[in-house]
Amino acid sequence: MATGRAFSLNTGAVIPALGLGTWQSGPNEVYEAVLVALKAGYRHIDTAYAYGNEAEVGNAIKDSGIAREDIFLTTKLWGTYHTDPEANLDISLKKLGLTYVDLYLVHWPLPLNPKGNHEIFPTLPDGTRDRLKDWDFVKTWDLVQKLPATGKTRAVGVSNFSTVNLEKLLTAPTTKIVPAVNQVELHPYLPQQKLLDYAKEKGIHITAYSPLGSTNAPLQQEPAVQEIAKRLNRSPAQVLISWAISRGTSVIPKSVTAARIISNFDDFILDETDIEAINAISKTTSKRLINPKWGVVVFHDD
Repeated sequence: MATGRAFSLNTGAVIPALGLGTWQSGPNEVYEAVLVALKAGYRHIDTAYAYGNEAEVGNAIKDSGIAREDIFLTTKLWGTYHTDPEANLDISLKKLGLTYVDLYLVHWPLPLNPKGNHEIFPTLPDGTRDRLKDWDFVKTWDLVQKLPATGKTRAVGVSNFSTVNLEKLLTAPTTKIVPAVNQVELHPYLPQQKLLDYAKEKGIHITAYSPLGSTNAPLQQEPAVQEIAKRLNRSPAQVLISWAISRGTSVIPKSVTAARIISNFDDFILDETDIEAINAISKTTSKRLINPKWGVVVFHDD
């Protein structure tokens, strides 16, 4: 079994290759999902302040009986706290009931108005996002990169950053720490090879979210995925997870169904022929599934 696979970060820490994602997992169901995952052997859990489920994630970690130091936990900075990342991290730690996280990510490269009409999604009268015009993610990172020294997070990184925005961040004179991770949408419809190559060159690990194609996406019904799954007596989800890990990315499939959580952890190694067959999917179907209307370009040509 390949469930023990892991990747090294530029901090020297190790991130388990397979984790549990909790986006769109409601507070009433995520507790059981995390508990099932940890008991099944998962040691990598991903959450975020904006998900609204950190308290339940923290309770499950506590009740699992698994030692805190054996779990790699990620949470994320939301846009309305870009001018005060430590305050948002403190809120997350309180909700989680923990003293530190292993990885703290800038969730999106977009600062939002902290005094707007909504804590998560402040909007202007015309309905567009209420973004901070006098602040950018470079200023945010200047503050975020100071957080590991506080002991409240072991590493810092970003999420939803394109090569264009990564280059802007890395070449900024105030940047002292290279992000440990960039967490992005990544699956056979959106393989993002350019971004993978760039990140590898810069020493940034990529974590793939929505690796199964997000809710109701037809990716698991793709003929190539179905054929491989049937021939190997595997589920389509297992095939897609194995493909993602084969590319050097950690992967965080989301589920709240116990049987699927356990099945997803039954990782295996695809051979090169099957990997190439899945790679070919994007030649006929290429699309991004997660693309909020921020009002500015976030995803470039990756």
